[in-house]
Amino acid sequence: MSKILKVFKDPYWTFGVILRRMFSRFMSDETFVRWEYFSGMGKFPNLNHPVTYNEKLQWLKLNDIHPDYTRLVDKYEAKVYVRAMIGDEHIIPTLGIWDSWDDIDFSKLPDKIVLKTTHDSGGVAICKDKSDMTLKKAKKKICKSLKHNYFYEHREYPYKSIKPRIIAEQLMVDESGNELKDYKFFCFDGKCKMLFIATDRNIGDVKFDFFDTEFNHLPFVQGHPWATRKITKPAGFEKMIALAEKLSKGYPHIRVDLYDINGKIYFGELTFFHFSGNVPFEPAEWDYKIGEWLKLPI
Repeated sequence: MSKILKVFKDPYWTFGVILRRMFSRFMSDETFVRWEYFSGMGKFPNLNHPVTYNEKLQWLKLNDIHPDYTRLVDKYEAKVYVRAMIGDEHIIPTLGIWDSWDDIDFSKLPDKIVLKTTHDSGGVAICKDKSDMTLKKAKKKICKSLKHNYFYEHREYPYKSIKPRIIAEQLMVDESGNELKDYKFFCFDGKCKMLFIATDRNIGDVKFDFFDTEFNHLPFVQGHPWATRKITKPAGFEKMIALAEKLSKGYPHIRVDLYDINGKIYFGELTFFHFSGNVPFEPAEWDYKIGEWLKLPI
C-alpha cells in the first residue's frame, strides 16, 4: 500500500519504477531525457536553447559525445588518468582488479577494504572485516551491480560501454575515525566556481552545503538540507581547487570529487552530470546563475 501511495506523491519515483525499469530500453535517448527531466523538475527541458544548468546537462548528455568520457568515469581507468595528471600521492591504493567475484582471493587482501564496481554509481561495499556475513552481503551487492548497465538509469552515455569489473581499495579513515568528508568541485572550462560538501552519510541523513571558492556558504539547497553543525574550511582547500582545475581542463564541465584525509588530498571520482540534471535548486534562480557558467560546445 505504501508503494501505491508513493506513486502519486513522488512523480520521480513513479518514473523510475514504471518507465526506467520497464520501458526505458525501448525509448530513444531524447525521449527518455525529456520525460525524466519532467518527472524531476515538473516541466520539459528546452533542448534547442537550454538556459539553466540542469537543462544544459541534458543537452550535454545528448550532444557532447567524446571518446575520453568513458575512460574518465571508469572507476579504475580514471585513477590511471588522474595519477598521470597530478601524481600517485593523490591516489587511494588499488589492491586488485577482477572480472568476477569468484576471481577474488580474499586471503591476499587486508581485513578492511572497499569493493567497487568500475562501471556504475552506487556499486560500493565497505568491508571492515572479512567475516562470512560481511562478505556475503558484499557479494550480493557487487554481483547485482555487475549485471547492471548504469547508462539506462539516466542516459549518461559515458557509462554505456564501460567493462564491468571489481576493484578493491584500501579503506581510508580520517581523524574522526568515522566518515570521510568528500569535497565536490564544480569546474567549468577548467575553472572552479563552487563546491559542495556532503556530511552525515554515515547516519543515513545526508546533508549538502554549497560554497563558493572563497568558502562563503551559498544560499541555496539542492537535493538535501544544510548541515546543522558548522562546516570548517579544510586546511588544503586552495590546493584542492588547484588540483580540481587541473583535472577538469579541456572539458566544458566536470565535477571533481576529492577527499581531505588527515591532511592529505585524495582523488574520489569525476562526474559529468551532477544529479543527472534532474534535481531542482531552491531558490530556482540558482539554476539560471550556475547555467551561465556552463558554456556549451556548440
